Amino acid sequence: MATNDNLVGVLNDLIRINNDRIEGYEKASKEAKDIDVDLKAIFSRMADESRQYAAELTQEVVKLGGDPATGTTSSGKIYRAWMDVKATFTGHDRQSVLASCEFGEDAAQKAYNSALESDAEISADIRQLITNQKSSLKTSHDVIKKYRDMHAAVN
Repeated sequence: MATNDNLVGVLNDLIRINNDRIEGYEKASKEAKDIDVDLKAIFSRMADESRQYAAELTQEVVKLGGDPATGTTSSGKIYRAWMDVKATFTGHDRQSVLASCEFGEDAAQKAYNSALESDAEISADIRQLITNQKSSLKTSHDVIKKYRDMHAAVN
C-alpha cells in the first residue's frame, strides 16, 4: 500500500499544479484588457486544459484508492501573490501578464519533471498519461513564450 500512497502523493502534486494553472489563467484573463481578446481566449483554453488534466489525474488517484487533492500548491499561492505585487508596480499590461504566465508554465514543467523523476512506482499507463500532459503543457508554455517574445519585439 505504501507504493500506492507514494504514487497518490505524486499525482496529487500534479492535481495541485493544475489547480494553480486554473486559478492563474482565470486571474490572467481578468488582468487582460478587453482589447486583448486573443489572450483571453488562450487563457480560457489553458484553464480548460488544466481542468481536464486535473480530472484525469483525480480519476487515477481514486482508482489507486487515494483521496484526490482539491487545493493548490503553497508555491502556487506564493506565485499568485507575486503576480499581485508585480501588478502593483508594473500595471496590468500585456507584457507583465504574459511574463507571469510564463513563470507559472515553468513551474508546471518542473512539477511534471519531478513527478516523472520521482521514486514512486508508476505504471506504464500512468507514466504515459503524465508524459502526454507534460508534452501538451510544454506546447502551452511555448505559446505563452511566443506571445511574450512577439510583444517584447513590438515594444
